[in-house]
Amino acid sequence: MQDDGFVAIDLLGRERTAIVDWETAESTLDELGIGYLAELYELELEDGRWLRARIAEVTPGSITVKQDDGGAVGAPQVYYPLPFPAPSTLRLLRR
Repeated sequence: MQDDGFVAIDLLGRERTAIVDWETAESTLDELGIGYLAELYELELEDGRWLRARIAEVTPGSITVKQDDGGAVGAPQVYYPLPFPAPSTLRLLRR
């Protein structure tokens, strides 16, 4: 809730609407679904490089992403813990 309405916030803690009525907020999240969690993202590392990443885990207090390995069996599993809500250094990769 915010002021006299609601702001739809996704599972990464990002605002998806401005202040709207409850029904609009709910329908926005319903339409969004959870498929965006399975998408390919990119994470800006401390040295300024961008890393292809997948979301591995989301909890109310943290987000963990892993380096995208393209599904390679036996590839090293490299994880990066992030705060919640997701920082701007994590963004959906535009294909």
